[in-house]
Amino acid sequence: MTDLWLISVPLDKTSSASVEKLKHTIAKTNLATCCKFSIPELKVGVLDSLLSVSDDLSKLDTLTEGVIKKTCQCMKDVMDQATDKVLENALANGVDLISYVTQFQWDRAKYPTALPLSTLADIIHKEISQLETELKTQTAAYNNAKSSLQILEHKLEGNLQTRSLNTFVKKEDLVISEYLTTLLVVVTQASYLQWEGTYESLSEFVVPRSSRKLYEDQEGGVFAVTLFRRDVPEFKMKAQERKFIVREYSYDVEEQMLEEMKKLSVHKKEQYGVFVRCLKMNFSQVFIAWIHLKALRVFVESVLRFGLPVNYQAFLLQTDKKRSKRLRKELASLFVYLDPTATVTASKLDMNCDIPGLLQQEYFSYICFQISTNVLDFS
Repeated sequence: MTDLWLISVPLDKTSSASVEKLKHTIAKTNLATCCKFSIPELKVGVLDSLLSVSDDLSKLDTLTEGVIKKTCQCMKDVMDQATDKVLENALANGVDLISYVTQFQWDRAKYPTALPLSTLADIIHKEISQLETELKTQTAAYNNAKSSLQILEHKLEGNLQTRSLNTFVKKEDLVISEYLTTLLVVVTQASYLQWEGTYESLSEFVVPRSSRKLYEDQEGGVFAVTLFRRDVPEFKMKAQERKFIVREYSYDVEEQMLEEMKKLSVHKKEQYGVFVRCLKMNFSQVFIAWIHLKALRVFVESVLRFGLPVNYQAFLLQTDKKRSKRLRKELASLFVYLDPTATVTASKLDMNCDIPGLLQQEYFSYICFQISTNVLDFS
């Protein structure tokens, strides 16, 4: 799995030399790849307010990542966990996530750099909230369509005692008149002989030799029998005593249910298309907002750590879990002079820790934010 680390250090001779040394080391050892991460000049504002902005951005980061995870989980669910389909739709601005991050360009039209940092944070917060609301609305619409179809399918499927009979019963199989009616009876295979020998005696006015087997499976068969309407209650009672199941059946009602199921099936397919398009668009917008948010956090933390005038350099390291521990040690060694009192160093850090969000809470002598691009791990 690819790990992306967004790093910031001061833009001075010592740090620049350390960055060059880092580039040389990782190129030689293949620990990672390195590229510049461009962040525009942003409006610092009142320095005292930066701590509050930093706290707000941290909370917004957690919220945004949560929306990304919800969106990814919806993608997995609606696409039946199909990895290729999820990856095909989890794009940012039409490109794969790693390409978007490594080639990041600030969207000045959407997030004007002349605005205060707190205003930019508010813009992102409003955008994420709207996308989260839309996600909930579209998820509910799709789930309702899916649930309605499943409920009706459940009614029309199952064993001979519950399933729809219109898949094999034709209207001409039924005798329906003012005085006569046709009942459909479920008989187990072991009771066929008993049925044939007794059905005419289950009530007084059963039409002789009217029993016809319309359908059969491993459970048994469905028999049609014709009798006078006034004898239906007695026939049902005596049939039940002999464990013959008389189905409550109406051809027209079941036909309506089948038509309704066809409509619901079409509606579900339509909702599926709408939902997938929504997920694809929402994911792209949320992820793009998230990377802008990461850039904002780097800027704010750089000002708080390294002071004014604004003077820092941001770069992106792309590595994996196997190499991350060695890379962390290398970073700690190169930049320890920035803060020798850093409480978490490479020697103490267990990179195998799987606790979500822990990396952003750890303190290093340099600024570091991790960016996850593996959508299959989001849940």
